[in-house]
Amino acid sequence: MPSPNDPTEIGQSSATIEVPIEFSAPPRHVSPSAVAEIRHFPARDTQAIHEELLSQLHPERLIHARPEDKEEMRKAIINIIARRRMPYSGVERDQLAEQVLQEVYGYGPLQPLIDDETVDDILVNTHTTVYVERKGIIEETDVRFYNREHLMHIIDRIVSAVGRHVDESSPMVDARLSNGSRVNIIIPPLALDGPIISIRKFGVRPLTAENLVASKSITPEMLEFLKAAVKAKLSCLISGGTGAGKTTLLNVLSRSIGPRERIITVEDSAELKLQQKHVVRLECRPANVEGRGQIRQRELVVNALRMRPDRIVLGEVRGEEALDLLQAMNTGHDGSLATIHANSPRDAITRLESMVLMGSTNLPEKAIKQQISNAIHLIIQASRLSDGRRCITNITELSGMQGDVLTTQEIFTFEKSGVDSQGRVHGAFRGMGLRPRCLEVIATAGVALARDIFDHRMEV
Repeated sequence: MPSPNDPTEIGQSSATIEVPIEFSAPPRHVSPSAVAEIRHFPARDTQAIHEELLSQLHPERLIHARPEDKEEMRKAIINIIARRRMPYSGVERDQLAEQVLQEVYGYGPLQPLIDDETVDDILVNTHTTVYVERKGIIEETDVRFYNREHLMHIIDRIVSAVGRHVDESSPMVDARLSNGSRVNIIIPPLALDGPIISIRKFGVRPLTAENLVASKSITPEMLEFLKAAVKAKLSCLISGGTGAGKTTLLNVLSRSIGPRERIITVEDSAELKLQQKHVVRLECRPANVEGRGQIRQRELVVNALRMRPDRIVLGEVRGEEALDLLQAMNTGHDGSLATIHANSPRDAITRLESMVLMGSTNLPEKAIKQQISNAIHLIIQASRLSDGRRCITNITELSGMQGDVLTTQEIFTFEKSGVDSQGRVHGAFRGMGLRPRCLEVIATAGVALARDIFDHRMEV
């Protein structure tokens, strides 16, 4: 039998791990949320334990770590802590063991942040600095990696899980975690200071329309109008900047699509969480190591038209697929939904025109504007205010063409009135008092709307 000071190789035999210190109770399991609340242990301790654990693990056991082995590894970690005589209490040993286990089964120092439901974004600026966004406000954390190699190890774990790779010849990659969070990674030589990770998390429980109203992101009257528009199969374009809540709003509005309709979603990186049963999800594919096999959004939109869709939901209009989307909306696929990056409804129209030209340079400008006017009924502007809150700042109707000019009219708007001493933005949601032209389509679809919702005003 090996002495207590000899490293025991886990997974090479069925022998029990020898623990030189008796425990009065089995090691306690510490939940990820509890780990997130405690202090982070010194990097020298976690690194030393992790390295010794790796030296004891059989390589195959490390690569194919199984959940059922987790308790055995936990005992091995506590054995290492005891042998090194680290000055921690029983509870702290359990917490430290959980932190080291996250290196084997999770994403290392990032795991508590990934498990924290209050965190919306995780921003890793090299191995020395990690920021998070909570409620629209970015703040620095005390999370650190041991060194650059440790960070690259976590990056390799993230990208390999989705069959992708990142190295100096291919230093940028988009991926996603098992919980659906979107990940962007860029490494040297493009990232000058070291590897960078940007993680956009999505809630375990999708936000509902009631959540948006409760947070004063939208008024009940505005929401009622948008739900009616989706039910009546009006095509909507959701515009906004990064982190403005476009995808969240798209998920909420999609709930108004009928259960008998066949929905096909097309995304560059899967983020949408539609609640209907009859949903077909398509996702782009990047090129492989040889630079082949890339499938772009335009090809997926064209293919989606052959799949008998009632509605096409495009996660984000990015380029030449805009032309195919407009043609689909104009040829029997009314009620389609999409998002676009733009700062205002008018900017969204201009960007859409530019992207159509990427797909066909032969179309005259007037023809492009005519297609947009016929295809899109509403543009919904989502914005993030200076205090971190997200809200719907404009609902605009495309009302047609006057000569060569595409005309619009505001239906609802948010008017900012000022900022208080705590930095909170004040303003009012206001209906413009105009009856939109699309009311006839909504009424024909059998959806009733109160006449006074376009005159409503709500202070926030």
